[in-house]
This record gives sequence, C-alpha cells and structure tokens, in this order.
Amino acid sequence: MSKTPPKSTKKVAKPSSTGTIKYIKWFWIVFILGISSVILLFLLASWGAFGDMPRFEELENPKNDLATQIISSDGVQIGTFFEENRTPIEFKDLPTHLTEALVATEDARYYEHSGIDARGTLRAIVYLGKNGGASTITQQLAKQLFHGTRTKGWRRYTQKIKEWVIATRLERQYTKDEIMTMYLNKYDFLNQAIGISSASRIYFNKSPKELKKEEAAMLVGMLKNSALYNPLRRPEMVTKRRNVVLSQMEKYGYINVAEKDSLQQLPLGIDYAPEGHSDGLATYFREFVRSWMKKWVRDNPKGEDENGPILYDIYRDGLKINVTIDSRMQKYAEEAVKEHMSNLQKEFDKQEKSNKTSPFRDLTTEQIDGIINRAIKNSARRRAMLAEGKSEEEIKASFDKKTKMKVFSWKGEVDTIMTPRDSIRYYKGFLRAGMMSMEPQTGQVKAWVGGVDYKHFQYDQVYQGARQVGSTFKPFVYATAIDQLKLSPCDTMPRSQITIPDGSHGVVGKDWIPKNSDGKYEGYMTLKAALANSVNTISARLLDRIGPEPIVRLAQKMGVESEIQEVASICLGSVDLKLSEMVGAYSTFANQGIYTKPVMITSIEDKNGTILYQFVPETQDVISKDAAYVTVNLMEGVTQSGSGARLRSGPSNRYDYKNVITGYPYQFRNPIAGKTGTTQNQSDGWFMGMVPNLCTGVWVGGDDRATHFRSTLFGQGAAMALPIWGLYMKKCYADESLKVSTKAFPKPKDLSIEVDCKEFRKSIQKDDDSGDEFGF
Repeated sequence: MSKTPPKSTKKVAKPSSTGTIKYIKWFWIVFILGISSVILLFLLASWGAFGDMPRFEELENPKNDLATQIISSDGVQIGTFFEENRTPIEFKDLPTHLTEALVATEDARYYEHSGIDARGTLRAIVYLGKNGGASTITQQLAKQLFHGTRTKGWRRYTQKIKEWVIATRLERQYTKDEIMTMYLNKYDFLNQAIGISSASRIYFNKSPKELKKEEAAMLVGMLKNSALYNPLRRPEMVTKRRNVVLSQMEKYGYINVAEKDSLQQLPLGIDYAPEGHSDGLATYFREFVRSWMKKWVRDNPKGEDENGPILYDIYRDGLKINVTIDSRMQKYAEEAVKEHMSNLQKEFDKQEKSNKTSPFRDLTTEQIDGIINRAIKNSARRRAMLAEGKSEEEIKASFDKKTKMKVFSWKGEVDTIMTPRDSIRYYKGFLRAGMMSMEPQTGQVKAWVGGVDYKHFQYDQVYQGARQVGSTFKPFVYATAIDQLKLSPCDTMPRSQITIPDGSHGVVGKDWIPKNSDGKYEGYMTLKAALANSVNTISARLLDRIGPEPIVRLAQKMGVESEIQEVASICLGSVDLKLSEMVGAYSTFANQGIYTKPVMITSIEDKNGTILYQFVPETQDVISKDAAYVTVNLMEGVTQSGSGARLRSGPSNRYDYKNVITGYPYQFRNPIAGKTGTTQNQSDGWFMGMVPNLCTGVWVGGDDRATHFRSTLFGQGAAMALPIWGLYMKKCYADESLKVSTKAFPKPKDLSIEVDCKEFRKSIQKDDDSGDEFGF
C-alpha cells in the first residue's frame, strides 16, 4: 500500500500587485509632471520668462515696414520708396497653385492643426530633426514677426517654445488664409524682393496672380533658404529645388505625374526686373515724385504729439501715390530715347575722332580746365570727402589718382581704371536728352524721360535743366501778334533785313540787325512759310510791331516761370527755359487757348485706402480760341513743308546714313503741329510736336554748350530731337489702346481769321491794291 507523500509546509508566494501599482503610480507622476512642465513652460514663455512676448495689440496689428507704391494711370506699379520693398497683397490675389505648392512643401497638414503639428513635432524629436523639421507655416510666421533669426544652445529650445506659444495665439487671432498671406507678404526673397508681390515682379516681371505653376514652385522653393536658393546666383540649384516642390505637389494630388514631369523640364524663365531707385521704369520721374512727397509730408502731418507734428514716412507707411504717367507710353518714350541717342552718339563719337579738344569745341585749354574744375567742385565725390574731413589738397590729389570704376556706355556698364578727373571728361562726351509728353486738355503728364541713364546722369533735363530754346520760342511771338493784330497765316511780309535801333525793345550798345540762317533776304513770305522755315527777319518784324513785353506776359500766363528778359532777341529764342515749361505752354495752343497746369500726381492714399490728397485742376484762359487755332495752323506748316517735313517722309531706295541715324521713315499722314529749334553752334536741338490730344517736347544737347556737332547736318533740332518724337509717336500709334488722336485740330466755330490762303487772296484783292497791305 503506497503512502501519500506528506504535504509541503513551504508557502508558495502569490503574485503581488504592489510592484505594478508602484510602476503605474510613477508613470502617472512622470506623465503629470511632464504635462505640468510643458504647461508651465508655456506659461513661463507667455509670461515673458524666456524673453519679451508680443502684446495682444501687436498680435492684432503686426508691425511691418510697407513700401510706398507709385501707381501709373493704367494701374501698373512703376516704382516704390522703401526701407523694405514690401507691397502687401490679399489672399484673393494669390493664385491657387501658389498656396497649394506652399502647403504641399512646407506644411502638408496646415489646415488640420492649430499652429503646432504634433505628428511633425514627434517625428522631429524621434529622428532628431533628420527626417524633416516640425515648423508649421504659422510657426515660421511667428519667427519672422516676433523673434527673428535662429539661436544656438539652450536658447534655441526656449525660442522654439516661444514660437509655439505665438503660433497658437496667431491661430486664435487670424484665419488660415490670413496667416498664409501674412507669411508670404513677410518673407525676404532677396534682391530687394520682400514679400510675394515684390518677388513676382522682380523675378518674373508680373503680378502674383499671373504666376505660372512652375514659377510659383520656384518662389515656394526659395522659402527654405532664399540666400542659398538665389536664382540669380545658383540657377541649377534653384531648378532642383523647384522640382522638389513640384514633386511634393504631385505627391499630395495637386498635379498629376504627367504635369509634374512636363513642368520639371522647363527652364526657370527668370525675367529679372530690379526695383532699386536707379532701376526700372520712369526713374527720373520717380525722383521728382520723391522730392514732391518730401514737401507734401512736411505740409500735411498725420497727427501731432507732445514733440510736435507726426509726419508720414514715405519709406515705411505703405502709401499709394497715383500718378498720371501711363506705363505703356513711358516705356515707348524710354525706348525712343535709347534707340535714337545710342545711334546719334555713334555719329558724334565718329566726328570727335578728328577733334583735338574733344569733347569740347571752340574752347581754349584754360576754358576746358575751368569746366572740369567746376565739375570737380560740384561733384558728389568731393562732397563726400569734405564730409569725411579731407582737405582740399587731399581731394584734389584724389581726382588725379587712377582707380577702378564702372562707367556708362551704350553697350552696358564697362569696368575700367581711370582717374576721376578723366571720368568727368569722359562723361562730358555723352549727349543728353529730355522728353515730356502731356495731354493738353487734362494737364496729365503721360511720359517723362529726364535723361539717357539715371544711374550715371542724374540731372533731370525735364524739370531741372533750363536750356536755350532757339526757334521753338517763335510761336509765342506769332501767337501774340495774331492775338493782338488778328493776322492770318496767309499774310505776307518782306524777308529783307530789319534794323532795331539801340535803346529800342531792350537793345543795348548798338543797333541789332538779325540775320537769316540761309542768308536770303529777297521777296515776301506768308507767315505760315516764315514760321515753317524759321525766317528770323520776319520774327523780328513781328516783335518790332508789338514789343517784347506782351510776348513775355503771354509766356508767363502759359506757365513759364523761368526769368525772361524783355529784349528784342527773345524773338529768336535767346531765352533759357525748362522742357516742362515748354510742354505746358505749347499745350495751351492745342487746348484752344486755355492753359492747364501740368499734373503729375492725382491722389495719395494711406495703407487702408483713405484718400489723403486729391489734385484740383488749375486752368487759365490765355488767348482767344481763334488765335490759338491760327498758331496751331502755322505750326502745321512746319511739318508740311518746313524743317519738320521729314515726319512725312516715306521709304527711300538709296542707303542714307543720316536716315539710319535719325530713324526715317516715319510716314505720318495725320495732322501734326510742331516746331524745331536749333541754337547757336548746334548746342541745343529741340522739337515740340502736337496732335489734338497729346503734346510732346524733346531736347537734345551736351552737358556743356561747348559739346556739340561741328555742323547743322546732325546738329539741328530736326536731326537731334525730332527723331525721338517720331519714334515715340510711331510706337504710340501702334498701340491702339492708347487712342492717340489722328484727327484734325478742332476748329473754332465762326473763326474770324482766314486760314485758307486761296480764299484769303481773293478777299484782299478786293480790299486793297496798295502793295503795302499791312504797314510793316
């Protein structure tokens, strides 16, 4: 019989719950402490323990320096004034493919999180940032707006905490669309392109709305690091980055594979349009606007505090200046100046090869040295050295020391080594030009070209430069005589010489006997033929009849502010006037005797669209409609049979080098009133040309009057200045959207002065047979 083994007295340990409870307890303690620490960190950050945090007001209105925009009459931004070239736009102005590219590349769950992407943050922690960062678009905006560049060490972690706090606040304050727009408006794309609007214009010469998908992808690619992905310096690297963005767009379903593959094969297509002050359209005009605005802000403060008036800041306040310039007409004007002046300069340089005193003529060595020394005295280099405390001896020596510099040429800037003194003489050899175009009825200036290149020739030949006007002053003489004496274009006068005695009409010293340029003095001429051919003796006879005083008064009523001496020689154009004055005055003739003050700025708005300034037209009745129309009729003769007749020229079968230089043929068939002007020694060439709704003036000459052509073949206004007018008008007429008139000038009802010479001859044969019809 088997025995049952005795039971063991040793106790078997039961599973204890004490350890499990202990681990759970510590887990929750650590978890709660972790959560509490995170909350505490967020609270400390929000209280400013890790540095200043933005106040609610700052979050509501983040401070950005906004560029002042200059907007043309056809709605194109032609320039900006800025500390930061930022032009804000709204979300509705962003193309859909731009926002899609941004989300696909920078923040795929942008519309799902509330400022912080938890999944992205966890991934960044696990992979130590090696598998993509965790910054959302909102966090990147927070960094840009309130705490700047990346830091190192422990500060990098506190910065990230601040970034999270600000991001969540931004998400509560703004919509997703607003945050995205603020981010794109804030980012610096380099090359003075701050914000997506500036970047679109500068890199592609278009607005954001016009960006193509591949262009938008390039700009989004730059958001990673614009200094690294700079399309002007590293196009290959930027192309690869752009293609990464396109791949991301395909990954998230914004484009298909075929479209991605097609877009990735395209070149960048950069159309670089820099917006520095010396770059872009209407540079001289923009400088005029800047000067005008400086005075306007002084006279129109936006408020006042204990320190005095609070002035608008044109570089930071985001004003909008609406101007009269038409961007299309401005472009055509600049093209015409460049096209003609580059050709004219070639001919000038060719002639100067045989000139031992080039670029000056008719001067002694002492006179030339005087010109150069005056230029040195007035130079920016000398002013800068004086500000540095340099002595006159040191300054003088510096002008004779060779140095590296970039100089202007019609083929582009040239790197060279020369002394500053030699560079002054080099620049004196370039012919200058000015051009202004204006609507006579409204006074609105549509084009303004102050010189051939603003960066190198900053003196504005439209508004600053007063030059001798020559025969372009004669219409003022004729208009005064017509207004007072009711003369007809068909009236005849002798070409013979006239003597204006000493003491008469401002003549001092000896009798004045003007001469005709062609040396001919026989027979009679109609007034229309006399003006068309600039016959000096007939202009002098008119002045002798009416005196210089009423002529000066007429010019002043037409907006001429420069001083005009009441002397007989003004009938030949001895006076110096500004091109802007001449265009305003001539417009009076086309506007039926009513002077309209030239207008450049129509209105100014603040960044919220509130109107701060609105221009008020200024007009004045100057001469009768009849006198204005007859004067226009006289000037039509200039382009029909006089010095401006080349505007009617057609193609020639023979090669004519002069025609190549001066831009023939023009082949205009519509009515054109105009007047050429050439001053002594061919120093100044003028052409004033009008059609019913556009008056345009052109001046061409050297910086100094001693810089000129050796003969009138190229040195007359018809060869120097008229071609610019012709090229410009051809371009304007080709653009039918401008609606530049081809019609006849409006004829007053019941015109009391006969302009039809055939009918005029019939009438005078009945009235007078004396042979001395007018008593001159």
